[in-house]
Amino acid sequence: MSLKRQRDAEINVDGDEIGDENGAEDHSYNKKRRQDSTLESADNGLLPLASYGDDDDDEDGYGEDEDDRDENGAVQERRQRLVEIRKDCPYLDTVNRQVLDFDFEKFCSVSLSNLNVYACLVCGKYYQGRGRNSHAYTHSLEAGHHVYINLRTEKAYCLPDGYEVNDPSLDDIRHVLNPRFSREQVEQLDTIKQWSRALDGSDYLPGMVGLNNIKETDFVNVTIQSLMRVTPLRNFFLIPENYQNCKSPLVHRFGELTRKIWHSRNFKGQVSPHEFLQAVMVASKKRFRIGAQSDPVEFMSWLLNTLHADLGGTKKSNSSIIYKCFQVVLLIKLRL
Repeated sequence: MSLKRQRDAEINVDGDEIGDENGAEDHSYNKKRRQDSTLESADNGLLPLASYGDDDDDEDGYGEDEDDRDENGAVQERRQRLVEIRKDCPYLDTVNRQVLDFDFEKFCSVSLSNLNVYACLVCGKYYQGRGRNSHAYTHSLEAGHHVYINLRTEKAYCLPDGYEVNDPSLDDIRHVLNPRFSREQVEQLDTIKQWSRALDGSDYLPGMVGLNNIKETDFVNVTIQSLMRVTPLRNFFLIPENYQNCKSPLVHRFGELTRKIWHSRNFKGQVSPHEFLQAVMVASKKRFRIGAQSDPVEFMSWLLNTLHADLGGTKKSNSSIIYKCFQVVLLIKLRL
């Protein structure tokens, strides 16, 4: 077969090449074989296979390799993978919610990379990738921990088997990882006061939770607690769609912290502002940092002005939610 004909060869969903000769006949055979496989999975109590186009395609989590380039220098298109989805996983009883903490930065505990990171739902540690050469795969073999969740896509997997776990018992973990609010829930926050219970049995009131003091960061905590009482500001940041087009990490970290503080399904009665503090240090160029005490009034002024600018705010009236909440006109009357 010529080089051109080799390039034109089709690639089926299993990753096998189908040549030009008898292509239509082979394609029909592979199509029938996939249909038979789907029916067989259904008979075994399994869900149909699903293909994904997210960061899970990079199983090892290390990105493209230079060897994956063809002779023209273009990166070859990744072959579509199939991932088995199963309702039954024999290791779900090993999931330990007591050790899960999603308040810290999403970095692999081995490679310190934030690309394609999974949380082990047995020990709570973060590992990169899930392919055979990944840290998560190695951890599953060495420690015997088998259930993992992708911190970005929220998909759960069983390793080293590699199948996706589709079980509603993991939904509470997804809600803690990424708290969600509908607009109706946001509107009812001030009318419905309901206590929640943490895993340790302690009760807490959403919106009234404590913030961990991470080495002289009480000036940040008192500012955050004050801003959480401003209803229009709180309601704006509880809905991520309001600022989904914003590129500022500080805006998104502030929104995540707001949703965690007001979330009614937390595993614990306090929240750590660690990720928000990291974003503050970067945005302020370490003017405000962990381990150094600062003035709360100065910090609040900087935070509000930075959020206003990052949200596209200008000097025009009502150009951002910050302007709407805090811009005032001071009228001074003098008695003669």
